Amino acid sequence: MEARMATAKRIQYHQYGGPEVLRLEDFEPARPGTGEVLVRVKAAAANPMDWKIRSGDMKTLTGRRFPRGLGHDFAGVIEAVGDGVTRLGVGDEVLGGAPLKTAGAFAELVVVEAKGVVKKPADLPFEDAAAIPTVGLTALQALSNLRKSQPGQAVFVHGCLGGVGRSAVQLASTHGASVGGSCRATATRDARDLGVDPIVEFDFDPTALRGRFDVVLDTAGTLPIKAAQTLLKSGGRIIDITPTPAKFARSALPGPFKVLIAQAVTKDLEEVARAAGQGTLRLPIARTVPLTQAIAALTEFERGMTKGGKLVITTG
Repeated sequence: MEARMATAKRIQYHQYGGPEVLRLEDFEPARPGTGEVLVRVKAAAANPMDWKIRSGDMKTLTGRRFPRGLGHDFAGVIEAVGDGVTRLGVGDEVLGGAPLKTAGAFAELVVVEAKGVVKKPADLPFEDAAAIPTVGLTALQALSNLRKSQPGQAVFVHGCLGGVGRSAVQLASTHGASVGGSCRATATRDARDLGVDPIVEFDFDPTALRGRFDVVLDTAGTLPIKAAQTLLKSGGRIIDITPTPAKFARSALPGPFKVLIAQAVTKDLEEVARAAGQGTLRLPIARTVPLTQAIAALTEFERGMTKGGKLVITTG
């Protein structure tokens, strides 16, 4: 008879709802199946996507099986590998993201698909590594049509100081592109320090920037489509990362507008990890809390009470 896995702690919920449905509870991790790995989590990071999933906004993608773990981005150490996993081994320090359907990164242990996990650069702290997977992948895949061999490319990032926005600014710059963007009026100095130029406020008039950008990336999901079209060069792309049924419908039509949900592509995540290891991709961390205090911190973060960077959860 096969031995049972030891129990571990994780933040989970038994129904969709607000932050009040979250519980820190014991659970029994599954054994890693074919193409999966079991990771002992050292640090995990929150994204707005986490509470959209917990509230049920994305249940057509995530399903109705409970209890559900919360959280996607993590860094840790591999404890076990499933059949067919050869790129990673027990003891490897890694970073990655849990799939939409299973989640569960706010935990001591998490089972994830190996394709969404890569080795962590040796000098990159676990906390910094946990901050980058989803936002870095999203930014990189949004910029997929930028090519280093084409000088003079330009990107506009609406919401350039959020996690995806900062990642996009830094990654586009490493591809040799110039980057303009929008942010709150009180944050223009931060945007300038990041290398953004021109900088405009959220409710800007796009006519002054007509036809200047190869990619318009709307990280906030609030840029009017006509404004985005005004900014765009002929043949450019508008990328929106906050999906709604109406946006999916528009995305299916011919034209420059596309909705993006980041996919776990190993080589893309390796590029993101490499950039973080080299210091060309860095995200500020606003607050770090242990798993035992994470529910209160997540509630405050969701309500906008924590600003200035990522919320990172550690497991000691």
